[in-house]
Amino acid sequence: MELTREQALALLRQYNEEPFHLRHALTVEAVMSWFARELGYGEEAAFWAQAGLLHDLDFERYPEEHCVKVREIMEARGLDPALIHAVVSHGWGMTEGDAQPEHEMERVLFAVDELTGLIGAAALMRPSKSVQDMELSSLRKKFKDKKFAAGCSRETITQGAQLLGWELNDLLEHPPGHEVLRGGYRSPVRRPLRSTKKDRVPRRGHGLFVMRRWPRWRCPPAPGRCSVRGRRCAQSR
Repeated sequence: MELTREQALALLRQYNEEPFHLRHALTVEAVMSWFARELGYGEEAAFWAQAGLLHDLDFERYPEEHCVKVREIMEARGLDPALIHAVVSHGWGMTEGDAQPEHEMERVLFAVDELTGLIGAAALMRPSKSVQDMELSSLRKKFKDKKFAAGCSRETITQGAQLLGWELNDLLEHPPGHEVLRGGYRSPVRRPLRSTKKDRVPRRGHGLFVMRRWPRWRCPPAPGRCSVRGRRCAQSR
């Protein structure tokens, strides 16, 4: 059985009421949808997004059975076994769930679940309360500080990058912009899609989560607009 987004959202709300948990689910949904398009799985973007939306379906009500109870809930509704495996596998090594991330989508979900939590916490510490002005160096410091957002496993984030065959910085700097971390904002990809080559490493530049600092004398390669100055300038024309 396949769920529409409305049905999946209704199922999520049936088992989750806390605004934080709902916001996290919507955030991971949007992040997964973007990664699907960026990595060449555009036709499967809805499936990737649904895995992100439902990944913590059982956490609020059954925290001690996280990634275990969800299998029972989803199988009782006759949901796609591939979706069930993706949801269960995101807790690999951290819960009693026995499924290991195998597909690239499952590995992305494994990595970004903890990462979005860390970056969300880091954003709240900034005067702007936003990720838009967060830089990679700042996030690195938060990442190394094990006391900061201690519930976000650095080992899991690092392991997720390794499962994908990426460097940690590649995961942090993955483009494009920052809207996806604003509570599940969904928008089309603003840059041309890359080829469907599955083993491609993310492009460097402006990250999905943080900004990469560029030298003052050189603007980022954004055609026609300088995203450092926030306006058109001679250097970026």
